[in-house]
Amino acid sequence: MLPRTHILFGAIFTAILWLVAPSIPLLYLALVWFASVFIDFDHYAASVIKAGTWKLKDSFEYHKKLGKLEMIEKERGIKKRGDFHLFHTIEFHLFVGLLGVLVWEGFYYLFIGMVFHSLLDVYSILKRGVFYRREYFLSAWLVRKAKN
Repeated sequence: MLPRTHILFGAIFTAILWLVAPSIPLLYLALVWFASVFIDFDHYAASVIKAGTWKLKDSFEYHKKLGKLEMIEKERGIKKRGDFHLFHTIEFHLFVGLLGVLVWEGFYYLFIGMVFHSLLDVYSILKRGVFYRREYFLSAWLVRKAKN
């Protein structure tokens, strides 16, 4: 899903939260929106590592090419995993949620935004028929890396 889609749907989701629960402080609502968009920083980090450039424009180009390759592989029946995205893993989500309970309530609102973002991603991935490309568990990724 493109960043502009996350920006838009994150804003809509945050506005709905505000309408449903107007007592939520604006800082926490801002954290929900922020997390619903900027969880994708790990996509940028992956492109920096793989493409070797820090330019945001190059990152978008990297992911555009990756998307085209993904569709070609899908048509050929090739089921490869995509880049690893730490912030999108279940364990990272749970860690942030736990910080919200133990350390600071603001982390809980970051957790809400991250979960919303991930639900949008899952919808998009299912719609494209490439659910297998994403690694959802940090632990599974670590085990696979240890075996290689």
